[in-house]
Amino acid sequence: MTRLQQMVVYTLSLSVLILAGSTVSPASQDASALNSPSSVKPNFLFVVFEDMGPRIGAFGDAVATTPVLDAFAAESAQYANTFTTAGVCAPSRSSLITGVHQQTLGTQHMRTRSPLSLLSSGGPISYDAVPPADVKAFPELLRKAGYYTSNNGKTDYQFGEPFTVWDDQAAEHPWRGRPDNKPFFAMVNVLETHESVIWPTDAFSMSPLVNIVRLRNLWTLSSKEEVTDPNNVDIPPYLPDTPVVRADIARHYDNIAFAEKQLAQLLDDLEADGLADNTIVIVTTDHGDGFPRMKRAIYDSGIKVPMMVRFPDGRDAGVKHDRLVSFVDLGPTFLNLAGVDVPGYVHGQPLFSQTPAAPRDYIVAGSDRFDGTPEYQRAIRDERWKYIRNYRPDLPFFRHLNFRDQLPTMKELWRLHEESSLTPTQAQYFATPRPEEELYDTATDPHEIQNLAADPAHADTLTRLRAAYDAFTASTADLSSISEAEMIEAMWPDMQQPETAPVVFSVNGDSLSLTSATEGASIGYQHGENPVWHLYTGPFEIAPATSVTAKAIRYGYAESTPTHFTQSQ
Repeated sequence: MTRLQQMVVYTLSLSVLILAGSTVSPASQDASALNSPSSVKPNFLFVVFEDMGPRIGAFGDAVATTPVLDAFAAESAQYANTFTTAGVCAPSRSSLITGVHQQTLGTQHMRTRSPLSLLSSGGPISYDAVPPADVKAFPELLRKAGYYTSNNGKTDYQFGEPFTVWDDQAAEHPWRGRPDNKPFFAMVNVLETHESVIWPTDAFSMSPLVNIVRLRNLWTLSSKEEVTDPNNVDIPPYLPDTPVVRADIARHYDNIAFAEKQLAQLLDDLEADGLADNTIVIVTTDHGDGFPRMKRAIYDSGIKVPMMVRFPDGRDAGVKHDRLVSFVDLGPTFLNLAGVDVPGYVHGQPLFSQTPAAPRDYIVAGSDRFDGTPEYQRAIRDERWKYIRNYRPDLPFFRHLNFRDQLPTMKELWRLHEESSLTPTQAQYFATPRPEEELYDTATDPHEIQNLAADPAHADTLTRLRAAYDAFTASTADLSSISEAEMIEAMWPDMQQPETAPVVFSVNGDSLSLTSATEGASIGYQHGENPVWHLYTGPFEIAPATSVTAKAIRYGYAESTPTHFTQSQ
């Protein structure tokens, strides 16, 4: 396929239904029955722990010390078969925030802006992906519908930082900064469970931001108790059972035990502010644990995460659901619960619609470049079976990666590999070639160790999942099928970031309209000296002698130059 053909597919395929994809869900078919009988819109508190698999007592982990999460699970519907679209944060978060798989957005590489990321030609990569023009982050759609949206600082979507998504992108408190009585969507990222917090205190990242976050987390965690005995932790067969590895895993458990206190404080604040009776609380994590062959992997250890949904009326409290949930389902779910139309371009489906779609048959995940280390894997999974396709079987699974190599467990793997002391299961991740296809029975082999792709007894399953994956790729653009340089060139001609066209003002009496010539641009404006940026949703009245400043942004483009207007006397 030529680049032009690929980009045509890239633009058009978003409207194609995929596997268990969605259609537009009008508000008349929303989940209003799940909300209170009144016309008051529900609030949403969305709490996302970093780098954390289902290490929660309520999800079957006997080692975990998680009384807060366990109590919350008892009040919530539990979804144990929730899967991220990638085993690493930025690609996963870009899919979460848009409802579209990262390889279709162009956000699949980790990262698009990184000093360690190099093109195969040797030139530096530093770009923002440019999604198709109609794609919007779902908090912006909620904002357009009248919600106050806040985030506590972690975005990492790889298409820039559009100022139109959040009312407050670095909120001191998730909802207390909002105008009175305005419904809110608050996203809170819990950073203390991040991979880097397991590192020794003298470890160093090439990313200044990571070092700042680490210092903050280490300071916060300085009062952390050690509640986990390293002798009691379980070691998966793909990691060596040594004191170093046991200490790392125990430290991770301790970090979770400490970090869950943030959830307790948030829930207490909801009660204190009288908001618990109209706030839907969803708790999940951004991908699996921050260990080798977990984080960055598309095995279940990297993409299977816990999710809990607490409704104000207590429905499904403590009920465990087995249905497959993909991270591309979360945006449509929030929109549907808020009574907001779900765009037709999304790859996900609402979980609680009054007219629900059939449960999805499959989830899809991908793994691509990590800093300067190339990768290209895809996976498709049903309730039991996992199929993986390796497009770079010439590359071993483990290669040196500065960020991951800071972890003592990874250092241990390298040491034992150099000593030829790893078990065959562990050693295979350093070997080439990798199999082009992998097939796992997650019911009998939850660690996905025994590749059954060549087993004639499972030929029918292999054929079925291979066909399901091929159907997915036929209907959904995968921009890793072209080189990253070609992809960037298509988004940023001549490797230069496009700039959003400036806002043009149109006056009709006392009504002011704002437009930008850039397709898909979002527009924000300020009144007079007020620094607050309002999301433009349509013409508004303007009083005499009132001044307005406006700017526009298309995701992945540079912001437009601000323009100014003053209404005549």
